[in-house]
Amino acid sequence: MKALKKAVPGPEGSTGFPDYGKAGIVLVLISWILSWSLPGLRTHLLFFPQWLGYCLVVDGLVRQRTGSSRLSRNPGNYVLLFLLSAPVWWVFEGLNKITQNWIYLGRDAFTDLEYVLFATLSFSTVIPAVFSTAELLASTKWVRQLGPFHGFRLDRLRLWALHFSGWFMLLLMVIVPQIFFPFLWLAPFFIIDSLNALRGRQSLLTDLSCGRIRTLVVYGLGALVCGFFWELWNIYAFPKWIYDIPYLEVLHVFEMPLAGYGGYIPFGWSLLAVVRFFGLDVRTSLRCG
Repeated sequence: MKALKKAVPGPEGSTGFPDYGKAGIVLVLISWILSWSLPGLRTHLLFFPQWLGYCLVVDGLVRQRTGSSRLSRNPGNYVLLFLLSAPVWWVFEGLNKITQNWIYLGRDAFTDLEYVLFATLSFSTVIPAVFSTAELLASTKWVRQLGPFHGFRLDRLRLWALHFSGWFMLLLMVIVPQIFFPFLWLAPFFIIDSLNALRGRQSLLTDLSCGRIRTLVVYGLGALVCGFFWELWNIYAFPKWIYDIPYLEVLHVFEMPLAGYGGYIPFGWSLLAVVRFFGLDVRTSLRCG
């Protein structure tokens, strides 16, 4: 907790909590209360403002702690994260048609067009929420103190092997989804992150080969933190989602089986890989050393 209390002034020179962060708090509280208290359909209207509020609050905390944040550094790039987020999550929705791990209660109350529009708006908050949370975690003392470990050799042949292993995972998931459903979260990471490394872009696989783990930690935990709030705010929402996960339907935390939270970690890695693939995190790959 001491690490969270300490603000480190950044290049913008301001450590005050910004007004947009305060507005985010209002959005979260109002949307949360209404989503849990109003009768009938309501969360399809409240999911976006609640998670937009979350994004603004967390980005505001980052700016307060470091003097800089994704929104304050490049507002246009931050907006592009919202635009990319929806189609990326629709891909995971498509993969779920194979695994059938989650379904939406209340879906039949909407026409196909209404469902697509409301769902797309809601899905647009996924990447910004995870990225803002990851950046907040990156500002903490315990993450900054994470030292390097002994790396490993990662040449182009190994990268192609990792790339095709991702496709093999995806194939296994399609053929036997009842057993290989966890590959829904792992396969996209290996497919996309390896391509980033091959293209010379920043890559988690490259980071690991060089002994760097901070980015891996903060994006994995960032998605896990968001997962906690997704599941928390879903419990009394409507429409809402529920799960049917083979062999894991025990020890639920909200609607999600406890073991299911493990999927959020590689999901965060996949989101980072996708953003880098589309050039929205355009730093080139760092060499070891």
